[in-house]
Amino acid sequence: DMECFFFLNRALESDLAPILVMATNRGIAKIRGTDYTSPHGIPLDLLDRLMIVSTESYTEDETQRILAVRCQEEEVDMSDEALALLTKIGMETSLRYAIHVIITSSLVAKRRKRTQVQLDDIKRTYELFVDFKRSTRFLMEYQNEFMYNELAEEEDNDGGDGDDDDDGLPEDTED
Repeated sequence: DMECFFFLNRALESDLAPILVMATNRGIAKIRGTDYTSPHGIPLDLLDRLMIVSTESYTEDETQRILAVRCQEEEVDMSDEALALLTKIGMETSLRYAIHVIITSSLVAKRRKRTQVQLDDIKRTYELFVDFKRSTRFLMEYQNEFMYNELAEEEDNDGGDGDDDDDGLPEDTED
């Protein structure tokens, strides 16, 4: 929020200024704590002090190489088919999730008395452990079933019509 940005701005003016690294995937967005919008949701005076480095997503080849190196580091022997599926999972979910699948699928393979991770070990791990997108989809689908459901409470508080004016009508149908 704005107080954090103010603190960072002051810290950058100091003689012992830290090296500040920020990462964001926000476009033109509202600065939290204000009604102002700016690129990346960062105040313009702070944004002016930053060097912006654009990044690109990993290609499928790069993802596969990263996962292969991680398999070596974790001392996990993985079949080519399993690595191909793991790469696809990494591309569709996240590299972090795919890296977690390496060690868990290795444990599944050991439980099945195998030394090499096979395709069915990756599939079993994918079934058991969900990534954040599947978890979010599940929570949205079954949100009313949970004991503490903040989204339902918000809808109840504003009449459930999606706006804040308590007239019971959606915003675009008001007179």
